[in-house]
Amino acid sequence: MACVPAPWRSRRGGRLVWITQALLVMVLWAACFPLIGLGLQDAPHLYFAGLRALLAGIALLLVGMALGRPVPRGVMNWAQLTGIGIGATTLAFLGMFHASEFISPGLATVIANTQPILATAVGYLLLGERPGWAGHTGMALGFAGILLIALPGGDALSGGGYALGLAYLLLATLGVTFSNVLIRRVAGAVDIVMAMAIQLLIGAVPLLLAAAMLEQADDISWTGRFVFSLLTLGLAGTALAYWLWCRVLAVTELYRANVFTYLVPGLGLAMGALFYDERVSMMTVFGVLLTLAAMSLVSTKAGAR
Repeated sequence: MACVPAPWRSRRGGRLVWITQALLVMVLWAACFPLIGLGLQDAPHLYFAGLRALLAGIALLLVGMALGRPVPRGVMNWAQLTGIGIGATTLAFLGMFHASEFISPGLATVIANTQPILATAVGYLLLGERPGWAGHTGMALGFAGILLIALPGGDALSGGGYALGLAYLLLATLGVTFSNVLIRRVAGAVDIVMAMAIQLLIGAVPLLLAAAMLEQADDISWTGRFVFSLLTLGLAGTALAYWLWCRVLAVTELYRANVFTYLVPGLGLAMGALFYDERVSMMTVFGVLLTLAAMSLVSTKAGAR
């Protein structure tokens, strides 16, 4: 049964469900850059990205088949799923995996998750979503928090590859932003599990074709470290996260859901400090507190007119 887009639901139970799902997705997404950095020690970028998408797509496809979910029908639905696959999988994974070579996991997580700013503009222009005073205030606070979190990473700006890494992250951010618009359009017309499986498999094709032309499959070292990274990224960080995120987008506005991604930088920096010895300053802590305030504002009913 597909998740059907619906207006804001004021019932406490329904709100608690989608907020819990959104928070879980943020934790899974925050772990992605550290896991990518771990796996890239044993595999080239494109093969790693393509295998992640392929594994996640197959996992969701098997779940959908086991549950008897219907395959999407109609040219328009398949065209939208193709657009989602190119944006959310091909472009996003291409940008994320290559950016990890030039930017530390914590800082990469911060920059990549400025996506809600673009998403709000796109939602306003293409979806007719109108955030109210609380929505605008929350987005402004969240953006300020992102800036404060990013400032401690200024040392990374001196690296020669930072500009290239930033360009890759921008590519990933744009891909995710526009795919979210398409997800909102297709969510009520197709089964969400099969839709995510198909878009992942579609998005994996360009990645694996490019890998076959530009990389060597023999360069993959199937170490325990790489297998752990691939399985965690593919099954939890992608298959589960994508499915939950689409359920969230099916029941709440794009700008309201996207404010939760402001939590990802703080979580990512915490993981970077834990696993990569990245320093966390008081300014970073204050930035994280601002993002929590932003989430509280935008997740209330006052956020919409």
